[in-house]
Amino acid sequence: MSHTVKDKTKLLARVRRIKGQAEAVERALEAEIGCTDVLMLVASMRGAINGLTAELMEDHIRHHVVNPATETDPDRARGATELIEVVRTYLK
Repeated sequence: MSHTVKDKTKLLARVRRIKGQAEAVERALEAEIGCTDVLMLVASMRGAINGLTAELMEDHIRHHVVNPATETDPDRARGATELIEVVRTYLK
């Protein structure tokens, strides 16, 4: 079973929140609110997309590359853990 199928409900909830944020940006533009407010909405949306991306990448590493929790080689486990942390930091 793919990790995206296993976590489908959680992932879809995140996507629906992002969809709601996109609709808020659309409404803000239609209402001609100030650019600062629109930029804040877009920044929130970008953060949500980055969070979703980080979660998907972390799950991909754990399921398709190496899972640090079950890896017997300590160097590989440490490398996977470091990679996951870099992904999280980069997409913060």
